[in-house]
Amino acid sequence: MELNEQMYEFLNKVYRRIYQILWGFFFGREFHSFGKKSSIYKPRSIQGLKYIDIGSFTTLMPDAWLLALKIDENIPKLIISDRCYIGHSAHIVAVKKVVIEDAVLIADKVYISDNLHSFDAIDIPIIEQKVKFHREVLIKKGAWIGENACIIGANVGLNSVVAANSVVTKDVPNFCVVAGAPAKIIKRYCYESQSWKKVSYESN
Repeated sequence: MELNEQMYEFLNKVYRRIYQILWGFFFGREFHSFGKKSSIYKPRSIQGLKYIDIGSFTTLMPDAWLLALKIDENIPKLIISDRCYIGHSAHIVAVKKVVIEDAVLIADKVYISDNLHSFDAIDIPIIEQKVKFHREVLIKKGAWIGENACIIGANVGLNSVVAANSVVTKDVPNFCVVAGAPAKIIKRYCYESQSWKKVSYESN
């Protein structure tokens, strides 16, 4: 049994490496930039490749949907920097600017967007109304975004944590943990004690 597991791991590693090389060779040049030893495994959809930058040593797991959509005179920018890991079924959309800095860890089924769907006109079905820019998104270096989280027009601070199932619509400061819908700070890093301290919802 152990031998079979070792063989599986070896073959899987070889397959992933071959896939990485071939994918980068055939599709990497279509991006605005595509760094060395980065991989996008079996994406669901990638639209607006010429507006998307992928750094080096970054991995996107299967079923990713990346969209850089030009809706006006602005050139959209979707930037995923070096040494990031983005889990299965990620959905990342930029109509103006979404930046994910170095070494960000993103779990499965995470949604990140700088835009909203208009619903101003009550006599027109929402599906027929325009997408509109809301606010730029910056996820700073070292952050961790938990499973099923949504980040819409908000920044996430340096080495901060967004708990699973959270909805982030306001900026998250550096070295904080947020949770809930809407997300609120539940922990902050205390420099004096060099530890993470709980924060009551009332103090947010």
